[in-house]
Amino acid sequence: MIDKKKITERFINYVTINTESDPNNPAFPSTENQWNLAKILEKELIEIGMQDVELDDNCYIMATLPSNLDYKVPTIGFVAHIDTSPDFSGANVKPKIVENYQGNDIVLNEEQQIILSPNDFDDLLLYKGQNLITTNGTTLLGADDKAGVTEIVSAMEYLIQHPEIKHGKIRICFTPDEEVGKGAHLFDVEKFDAEWAYTMDGSQIGELEYENFNAASAKITINGKIVHPGYAKGKMINSILIANEYISAVPSDEVPEKTEGYEGFFHLHDLKGDVEQTVLEYIIRDHDFDVFEKRKYLMQKIAFDMNKQLGKELIHVEIKNQYFNMKEKVLPVKHIVDIAEEVMKDLDIKPLIKPIRGGTDGSQLSFKGLPCPNIFAGGHNFHGRFEYVPVESIIKATEVIIGISEKVAEKYS
Repeated sequence: MIDKKKITERFINYVTINTESDPNNPAFPSTENQWNLAKILEKELIEIGMQDVELDDNCYIMATLPSNLDYKVPTIGFVAHIDTSPDFSGANVKPKIVENYQGNDIVLNEEQQIILSPNDFDDLLLYKGQNLITTNGTTLLGADDKAGVTEIVSAMEYLIQHPEIKHGKIRICFTPDEEVGKGAHLFDVEKFDAEWAYTMDGSQIGELEYENFNAASAKITINGKIVHPGYAKGKMINSILIANEYISAVPSDEVPEKTEGYEGFFHLHDLKGDVEQTVLEYIIRDHDFDVFEKRKYLMQKIAFDMNKQLGKELIHVEIKNQYFNMKEKVLPVKHIVDIAEEVMKDLDIKPLIKPIRGGTDGSQLSFKGLPCPNIFAGGHNFHGRFEYVPVESIIKATEVIIGISEKVAEKYS
């Protein structure tokens, strides 16, 4: 049995350490505070009995649990990230524990009247009778992905303490900067030396994912010309108005708030400008690669057509690919998904196999030669003040890691 009190304390210890990453800093890791948790994890892994514990110069932590078998089975891995999203503050996290939740509204912050309600987040009703860990309404929680970190450390500790559970060699890694898209950039797949791995970075209990978006960023720079408005006729070029026209030309129904499942989107997430220059920042997402390419082409075509209409090249589009759909790399080894699904069923967890409407380290790792499906970590409402995680989901995810380790040993005996 996983110790509920201990695993709760471990998770709370991790989330109270600020590890917010920074998308605007090219350094690796992007924030110095990520080292604080990394060093704690390095020490903890050594203390619980892991071997080959290494914290490298780029803030990646790798470690080994040696096989306790007398025959060879594939080396598998488990991966989670230590940083939290820069979308919302990760400083001074003060978690709250709601014991035996009964489906009621949860007052996160009485002074500011911040309430976590099943009227807004009906997934809460899945967890009646369970213990929830929430924010205090002023920060995110950090279950993304410190729940995953907690689960991997706890599973390794359990396997070490229970040598009667047979398993092959297991490698683990905790990565920095996943939230800013760099988590797999300096991941040494050759040194990790596993045949496949699983990221513990999903949400709701039961999630099992091996498809994700193809992703790109688009920066649209629109140049104008500032002239005194009293003498502007025929001279001023207002980049803000041109930007508004560009935005209107992008399909208005193909946005995150109006799409689901396999539907892709264009997401305008930042706009800065004045008359002289306006910059639009978009992300482009689609599961289908051909449609993804068409979306990128459309962003360029809108600019081309508008420049032609304007009679001068005022709009410049810069598109950068970010990651691709790992389905292409996982399908040829689909048995690694089947093993996880089988373990969930053994644990009376209903597998929720669905596409990720986002990306994980696993998508980039799959293209680097390490097939890497994604398993639930248990949290909900990531990247904001309404984030929460059921303790029971953390425990179940820990049991899935243990179960996969044991199942691989059985299947290759």
